This record gives sequence, C-alpha cells and structure tokens, in this order.
Amino acid sequence: MGYQGGGGRYHPVRFHAIGATLLSVLIAVGLWAALSGRWTWAPWLAAWLVAVNLTAVAYYRYDKWQAQRVGRRVPEVVLHGLAFAGGSPGAYAAMQLFRHKTIKGSFRVVFWIIVVLQAALLAWIVYHALTTHSAFRS
Repeated sequence: MGYQGGGGRYHPVRFHAIGATLLSVLIAVGLWAALSGRWTWAPWLAAWLVAVNLTAVAYYRYDKWQAQRVGRRVPEVVLHGLAFAGGSPGAYAAMQLFRHKTIKGSFRVVFWIIVVLQAALLAWIVYHALTTHSAFRS
C-alpha cells in the first residue's frame, strides 16, 4: 500500500509528500477557478493558502486516526512541510482540535520555529511594502 520506489519498498515520506502536494494543488486550482480565474498573484496565493491549510487539517486528522488504530503514520517531516508551505494556521488548529502532536516537545519546537520564520517573513514583506511604495508614504 502506498508509493513504492525501486525495489518495491514503501517510502512514507515520499508517498505522503507527493499526496499532500497533489491534494493542495488540486484544491488550490479548484478554488482559483471557482472564485477568480484571474491570472494575478493574489487569487493564486489566497487559493494556495486555503488549500494547504485544509490539507494540513486533513493530514493531522488522518495521522491522529492512524495513531489511535496503530496504523502507518504520516512522517513528521511531512506535517512540518505542510506548515512550512503556508499551512501553519491549519496545522495549529488541527493540533488543538484533535489534541494531536501537542505533547511531543521536539515536534512543537520545530513547528514554532516555522511559525516564527513565517511571521518574520510576513513582517519583512509588510515593512518592505510600506517603505518602498509611494502610496504608503506620507
């Protein structure tokens, strides 16, 4: 079950990374087409952020379900990848909603490092936009 690379071995990171990416892209394209269809960056970004957050929630829920039934788990690097790709709000909501990955310290440290880096990037973008665009200067 799952993606098998050369030699017929199951590669959970590759399998879930490809699955999460494809799911996010499909949702993003569907949202973009349904809501905008304009070839500008803003609708694409909004569609991507909604899609990756929905995917993050779904993957956290699936991993929690697998943990409860002692099934094959989603690798932590995939969950972190979803947060890194813009799904940190959805990941955090899922952590709280499903009470999943809230105790493991090493997981939380990496998650919060991702959130801090995203906040710093957002602050830099806003600062750059405010200081370089004449519409924002007095």
